[in-house]
Amino acid sequence: MHPVAPPGRRSARGPTDPAGRSRPAEVLAGSAAAAEYITAACLADTTAGPVGLEVEAHCFDLSRPRRRPSWARIAAVCAALPTLPGGSAVTVEPGGAVELSSPPLDGAVASIEAMTADQAVLRSVFARAGLGLVPLGTDPLRPTRRINRGARYQAMERFFAASHTGEAGAAMMTATASVQVNIEAGPRSGWTERVRRAHALGPTMVALCANSPMLGGTFSGWVSTRQRVWSLLDSARCGPILGAEGEDPRVAWARYALKAPVMLVHTPEAVPVTSYVPFADWADGWSPLGGRRPTTADLDYHLTTLFPPVRPRGWLEIRYLDSVPAPVWPAMVFTLVTLLDDPVAADLAAAAVAPVATAWDTAARIGLADRRLYAAANRCVAVATERAPASLAPSMALLVEAVERGRCPGEVFAERVIGEGIEAAVTRLAREDG
Repeated sequence: MHPVAPPGRRSARGPTDPAGRSRPAEVLAGSAAAAEYITAACLADTTAGPVGLEVEAHCFDLSRPRRRPSWARIAAVCAALPTLPGGSAVTVEPGGAVELSSPPLDGAVASIEAMTADQAVLRSVFARAGLGLVPLGTDPLRPTRRINRGARYQAMERFFAASHTGEAGAAMMTATASVQVNIEAGPRSGWTERVRRAHALGPTMVALCANSPMLGGTFSGWVSTRQRVWSLLDSARCGPILGAEGEDPRVAWARYALKAPVMLVHTPEAVPVTSYVPFADWADGWSPLGGRRPTTADLDYHLTTLFPPVRPRGWLEIRYLDSVPAPVWPAMVFTLVTLLDDPVAADLAAAAVAPVATAWDTAARIGLADRRLYAAANRCVAVATERAPASLAPSMALLVEAVERGRCPGEVFAERVIGEGIEAAVTRLAREDG
């Protein structure tokens, strides 16, 4: 979700045809036409290599951590930011979390270096304004509350309430934060395997980066409460998109998107759809939402309201990492990209994670305490460490040590909460990160 600016993985594609030409909106003839439209543009035949990052952190008032800063206050600080050295865009999420979104750069190391430089500037400016940026997968202290009054988010709240997922929907919009990694889809011949491997790595990476043991002032019992929140939402909108073994991922994504219920219709304002209407039913005329058939613009918008752990947008958005502190997130990003973009590492990782490729809930609930996830994580990190440059050695060493001990980042924060109290733990993390 990006209420202020477009995603950081900026691209000339989308909505475009494979040649990159802009496509005007037109009325869809039916669900078959919608499926054709989706499959034509959801993956681009490219070489692997470019990487974009989107890094979120919760914004806290350092003097009064339980008070959520207002939209106007955060916006004023963002307006005072200089041009960031790494070229990242700054956006603010509905609950006030601040996100840096980088342009695609040549490889993980370049993207990590650019994001690190941008984070340093961002944190310095926010600190001077008395605000701290806290890298946790969920807001551990404050109740969920939306500070962006935009029509999109009002409509989303009403949609979630009508679908009996209001609590999880509010938490997703206003109390979660992640590190998102955007990679190219790669050559067409490898799309099926690449998308499947990106999914298969998910549970192991969730266990590695689990950093959200609390939500709204309470321990949840899950090491990744963020992943738990997503699992409580409609699986037709937030579940994995994998089809049958060997299926073209474009076909799987089109089927997923057409089965997913429509969340909002523009008339022209955003109006929530409070009954369960799959997009296919709207396209085929069974449910004429807004008194009309959908256009390609409606379909483009519908795709932005779907949140699977791996989302194709010409490139692949990998969305399953919790937000984690600056000392270790570079190692996690490098590990994930290496295990997908390095052919030898990718094969080794695929074998390592095969036993836990669908263990999403186990990873979110107990993380590396599961012996199979522990084994997979240690193997994956070892493979990535062998390929890491010297510049990442400190971050990789921290990750190796943590994984060998079976500890995820959230355990460190939980221990601080128990020892210091939650407000002290939050402000300490805000001041020391970066």
